[in-house]
Amino acid sequence: MPGRPSRRSVLTASLAIPLGAALGACTSTAAPKTASGGPVRIVFWSALRGSQQVVDAFNKAQNRIRVVFQQIPSADFGGYAKLSNAARAGNSPDVATIEYPQVPGFAIDGVARDITDLVGDSLRAKLLPQALGLTTFAGRVYTVPLDIEPMVLHYRKDLFDKFGFAVPRTWDEYAEVSRKVREKLPEARLGVFATDGAPQFAAFSWQAGAQWFDTRGGAWNVSIADAPTRKVAEYWQRLIDDGDLFVNAATGRQYDAQLGQNLVLTKLSGAWDAGAQMKARPGQKGQWAIAPMPQWDPSTPAVGTHGGSTFAVTKDSQNPEAAMEFIEWQVTHPDALRARLSSGASSQYPVAPALVDVGRQAFDRAYYGGQDIYSLFADEAEKIRDGWTWGPRMTATNRVMQDGFAKAGGGDGSLLDAVRDAHSGTMPDLAALGLATTEHSS
Repeated sequence: MPGRPSRRSVLTASLAIPLGAALGACTSTAAPKTASGGPVRIVFWSALRGSQQVVDAFNKAQNRIRVVFQQIPSADFGGYAKLSNAARAGNSPDVATIEYPQVPGFAIDGVARDITDLVGDSLRAKLLPQALGLTTFAGRVYTVPLDIEPMVLHYRKDLFDKFGFAVPRTWDEYAEVSRKVREKLPEARLGVFATDGAPQFAAFSWQAGAQWFDTRGGAWNVSIADAPTRKVAEYWQRLIDDGDLFVNAATGRQYDAQLGQNLVLTKLSGAWDAGAQMKARPGQKGQWAIAPMPQWDPSTPAVGTHGGSTFAVTKDSQNPEAAMEFIEWQVTHPDALRARLSSGASSQYPVAPALVDVGRQAFDRAYYGGQDIYSLFADEAEKIRDGWTWGPRMTATNRVMQDGFAKAGGGDGSLLDAVRDAHSGTMPDLAALGLATTEHSS
């Protein structure tokens, strides 16, 4: 069987057949037995809440595969570093959770194997195509998505009703409402431009038609400062310059205080944030509602995503078919979602449309005044613009961008400067990986 491909060949249009695909072609689809005839042992690493409950439910449901779960830190607290170090040492788990933006990097590094031949037509048919598209590069699949989080508008319905603010349907209307909020509530703002919000900014750009990365022509084509992104940067810069937004991080005490003191009237974030809001601010029950994202052109609605996780079969797995069977159960079986949701309130939107009713039934609508937020999420998920590709080193790209956002928030430079710096700062990382690249930004 062929050895591990070069980094240059991975995730390009001229993709070679990697080790993972060869294994998939040389083995049967049935989960193998151990030499003793007992169940196959699969090790699963994840930072996702509810994973232990999912593993317990899977192990109880059958006796051919035994999953051993290890909770690891989230990405921000070293989870990805732990996975990378384990892979370098040759002892990574069979299955690992990877968020969408990090999938290309882990594939290029050889941590996530090519599982194209393990993803059958039956599984593909059960998943939202846009979600699987985000883990597919040059026709090869590297992870299986669990949830996909369309961007939506979370808004303070009580304050909108009290002061007569209309829920914005377009970005022009959002700007208009932002001015009205500042006039009627001088201490408050319609929203926050998050200086630590490169993922949100990516979703705004995605919605507008941006294409920061693609792999056409056998190279990584980079255009982070393309025309749609420049339009988005200029839009938010105007709101900042006019004083119509708070400009600060969306994590930490300052933002929590702004929300808790009724100073922020909207949040633009993924569907998952509804459940997070319930847990973080139970005293605001009945005050929030959720609406579709404002659009640039309502006649051709589109959204990007913010958040979401996927599952990889690693290069070190000796039982990739068994690992894939566990993954498929996690993302498509109703009992898997029920088990995950038993760990606490969640509004994650599953990539398997057949599971939407499971999420809807488990979610307590009272916090949102009885609103059926899952029906709204389903409508918005259909608007996710297809074709977006994350870059090979999004953590580094985001860090450069967010450094620029923080400077711009303090009056040093602009959001557009931050975007251009992110583009130029990304290129050396891609060169260091040995990837063929082209640049298409101005």
